[in-house]
Amino acid sequence: MRFTIPLLLLALFLGFAQCNSPKKEDNTNDSSKTNMTDSSQTSNHSKEHKGSGHQDHNEANKHMHKRSFEDLVKSFESEDRAKWQKPDEVIKKLGDLKDKTVMDIGSGTGYFSFKLAAQGAKVIAADVNDKFQDYITQRKEKEKLNDEQLVTRKVPYDAPNLQVEEADHVIIVDTYHHVENRIDYFKKVLAGLKPGGKLLVVDFKKEETPHGPPQKMRLTAEEVKKELTEAGFTNIVIDTELLPYQYTVLAGK
Repeated sequence: MRFTIPLLLLALFLGFAQCNSPKKEDNTNDSSKTNMTDSSQTSNHSKEHKGSGHQDHNEANKHMHKRSFEDLVKSFESEDRAKWQKPDEVIKKLGDLKDKTVMDIGSGTGYFSFKLAAQGAKVIAADVNDKFQDYITQRKEKEKLNDEQLVTRKVPYDAPNLQVEEADHVIIVDTYHHVENRIDYFKKVLAGLKPGGKLLVVDFKKEETPHGPPQKMRLTAEEVKKELTEAGFTNIVIDTELLPYQYTVLAGK
């Protein structure tokens, strides 16, 4: 019994020393922990923003990146597109465009940008992709358009890079489902519109169609209306009849 207390004290001392001894740094483990933390935060962030574009943005862009640039150009500029996209009918929803500044978000090859310019608009062709911006610049030179008629603007995924009240109208075709954190994004679009300005959204119906992204990436017109209302837009009008595979949502400032 007389050895019990000293042995117990020795055990406690050794345990205390082990818990408080300095650990060797392991950069690999630290890096892994950091990556796991970032991954977890990203995952939680996606869940928090579900319905506001974060997950849809990632999935939609993975879908886009599966196709080559040349294939995308061929698809965007297909003669068949005019039959179901009806660009002239869509553009009419913005009214008289003579001398109006119009931003085309997600301009791609400029399919709508050049048609808007032909209607007398001063077009800002906005896209995140350098290759598309270069494509538009080359076509602009070929068609002998000046900067008063059309300019390109490289934009990030999370902002339209519009100055306050810079644009009379904004159009976004087949791109709404790509936008990350849509409510915040379209608050910025709203700020960039002049009083009385309009936003025209064209995107694919949430049903099986011959064209467009996988159905799980799509939104209904009512979902778009709800998000734009939260962003501050008013007088929102949905049209599901004009186009066979798409709807239009026209919203005002």
